[in-house]
Amino acid sequence: MAIAQKSASPIRYRSDPSVLTALKTPRILIREVLAGLVVAMALIPEAISFSIIAGVDPAVGLFSSFVMAVSIAFLGGRPAMITAATGAIALVIAPVARDHGIDYFIATVILAGIFQVLFAVLGVAKLMRFIPRSVMVGFVNSLAILIFIAQLPQLLGVTWLVYPLVAVGILIMVFMPTITKVIPAPLVAIVLLTAATVVFALDVPNVGDQGDLPRSLPSLFFPDVPLTWQTFTIIAPYAAAMAVVGLLESLMTAKLVDDITDTHSRKTREAWGQGVANVLSGFFGGMGGCAMIGQTMINVKASGARTRISTFLAGVFLLILVVGLGDLVSIIPMAALVAVMIMVSVATFDWHSIRPSTLRSMPVGETAVMLATVAVVVATHNLAIGVIVGVLVAMVTFARRVAHFATVTREVRDDEGAPTAYYTVDGELFFASSNDLTTQFDYVEDPEQVVIDMSTSHIWDASTVAALDAITTKYERLGKHVRFEGLNDASTSFHGRLAGKLGAGH
Repeated sequence: MAIAQKSASPIRYRSDPSVLTALKTPRILIREVLAGLVVAMALIPEAISFSIIAGVDPAVGLFSSFVMAVSIAFLGGRPAMITAATGAIALVIAPVARDHGIDYFIATVILAGIFQVLFAVLGVAKLMRFIPRSVMVGFVNSLAILIFIAQLPQLLGVTWLVYPLVAVGILIMVFMPTITKVIPAPLVAIVLLTAATVVFALDVPNVGDQGDLPRSLPSLFFPDVPLTWQTFTIIAPYAAAMAVVGLLESLMTAKLVDDITDTHSRKTREAWGQGVANVLSGFFGGMGGCAMIGQTMINVKASGARTRISTFLAGVFLLILVVGLGDLVSIIPMAALVAVMIMVSVATFDWHSIRPSTLRSMPVGETAVMLATVAVVVATHNLAIGVIVGVLVAMVTFARRVAHFATVTREVRDDEGAPTAYYTVDGELFFASSNDLTTQFDYVEDPEQVVIDMSTSHIWDASTVAALDAITTKYERLGKHVRFEGLNDASTSFHGRLAGKLGAGH
């Protein structure tokens, strides 16, 4: 006798491999450790540059990256995802530092974290299911473009030696995996290019040129701001914007990693984990942040990491590198990191989405949504705005498509000796499809008796009830009687509750 196996839902969220499995398996553990080291190296110049964008000291971005990476390794719902200081967050809250000072800046970060926890409690993460695939493809392609564009300052107006170094770094990362995957190719590229610049005394830009590295450990910081309503009104708009942008980027990145690793993650846990990480970042004098797409791709795609170990060690190694090994880190050539990010950009882009065969077979609306998302993100350098616009375009495209799903057919026949017009309404009726429903009836030519059969349709909203009321009113003004029949139970209840109460036809 066959026994039906009942799977428990938590299994689908179980990390594969688990942290315990990784700790017991030297091969996996080495991969996770080296992945964390590569990410830490890539985080340093990014955190410094984002601090500059926000108008704060480089230590603020570096300490924020350390605190958030370590805390999210325990709190987050998406294993192997990297959270740290980001450019999108820096752009959102930069005006606070400029106009009100560092204390209000840190208070904004803490409040944003609290907002994110509240959003998680309210179930905002569940809205991710409503983001269409075309928006997701646009998100992926635009982030790949932004990662590449971010490298251009390091490739323009520099000594010619930078270009062969970048080329060699790319070649190493292309061919290294064919030899061995035990050591991440990006780490090999960074080490070899750094060694080459030291041995041959090459005068090229390095990490030290990006800003001074801190020499001390982060300490607790309590912002000196008055706990008043006025303070709240100053920082709340920036905190709310930071919370929304941070959550949107983090949840989109988590979904991307889900697809890459073919696993599921807890989005609600990730949402409140991001919030708590931002609160902790603020209390250690950090600028806050969210999931870092580029570094996450380095960790998951380039280095092959899969567990929380890599995320945790990325934060730990970052602190060790900047505080304990700052002089050594400073000599890493930017060309090595640029080569890593270019490879990440190429690997991230969904090349299949722009193949001629794909474009020919894909509906025009789907391609338009993808292109709109990419265009807005590249124009604004803000992934959150691009995703919102992409979703709106997708909604409009969908509404236009389904607006034609409802059809009306007419037939006039004798009913017990009296001519009667029979209409059959077929399709799902809501604001888009019922918008022109009133134009489908021949009010003047129809006989005095009109029957509208709705057995193959369904009423979804008040707009449809208003349209049906308008049809009834138009016929009554001409002295004709209308009867609706065939409504299913849900439609009957909805129509009965609102019919005649929406002011239709008046």
